Amino acid sequence: MKVPANQGGLTAKPSMRVLIADDSLVSRHLLEATLKGWGYDVAVACDGAEAWRILEQDDSPALAILDWMMPVLTGPEVCRQVRHKAKEPYTYLLLLTSRSLKEDVVEGMESGADDYLTKPFDQHELKVRLRAGTRIVDLQSQLLATREALRQQATHDYLTQLWNRSSILEILSREVTRAAREKGPFGVVLADLDHFKSINDTYGHLAGDVALKQAAQQMQCAMRTYDAIGRYGGEEFLSILPGCGPMETQLQADRMRLEISRLPVEFAGSYIPLTASFGCTSFGGECGSVTPEKLIAIADAALYRAKREGRDRVVFSASETASIFMPQSLA
Repeated sequence: MKVPANQGGLTAKPSMRVLIADDSLVSRHLLEATLKGWGYDVAVACDGAEAWRILEQDDSPALAILDWMMPVLTGPEVCRQVRHKAKEPYTYLLLLTSRSLKEDVVEGMESGADDYLTKPFDQHELKVRLRAGTRIVDLQSQLLATREALRQQATHDYLTQLWNRSSILEILSREVTRAAREKGPFGVVLADLDHFKSINDTYGHLAGDVALKQAAQQMQCAMRTYDAIGRYGGEEFLSILPGCGPMETQLQADRMRLEISRLPVEFAGSYIPLTASFGCTSFGGECGSVTPEKLIAIADAALYRAKREGRDRVVFSASETASIFMPQSLA
């Protein structure tokens, strides 16, 4: 049976994928031709097991039409599997069945199906059910995007898009707990932009904002993907470096220092030199009494000494005694 393209005027979004799961070759071909004529991207499964394999993938179709009676797994069983996994984004499930008794309909809906259609299906009715499913999937996608935007706002600094203060402190607390449990090292680095007040006073606060954003980007470029960095406050940044002992922490901090100083800040036709001072320490989990506050205090004392000693340098402190780290190969 040939189905005219775009019959009835319904055109689905090109990205909307629909899974057809039916062990009947005739039914599959009929559904596939109908849906492709309406503009859907169609995936096909011959039984319930194959349908489940497709639906549990990360890029699974957003809509699925499942025949009730299929080998291996029935349509309702596939519905239960999908709902039990509770994967996001949401999958809209439509059961196709020759059963029309109220008890059967209730059973199908209780299995997790969103809607049902009796065989032989009416094309206009199918079109309406799919339109409703598409609308629900789109709304759910919008809700997920809104939730992600709110999460971003709640956990990230609005200007630099780094972790905000509360989030980076939470990461530090988790890392202290992990290091104490696994006896693995990590580094803590506090960075402060040099002469930042002078930039604001001379060029204005907009120039200061550009400097903050550029410093954040440059430090991120010098970090590993699993390191964490956040805006600690004002022009200060806090970095957490998993797996870094004393030497690795100092080397990583110096890479960040060099990356910041590599590019001046371009603002309103002026080129503003930008440097930063770094205070750092490391913790190997050997003492469970160490707290995040203590580690920050140690790094802060080292940062203060870096400022006092001339800025644009790294100072490391293992406990109360700090040492200036300026290897000639990196200085």
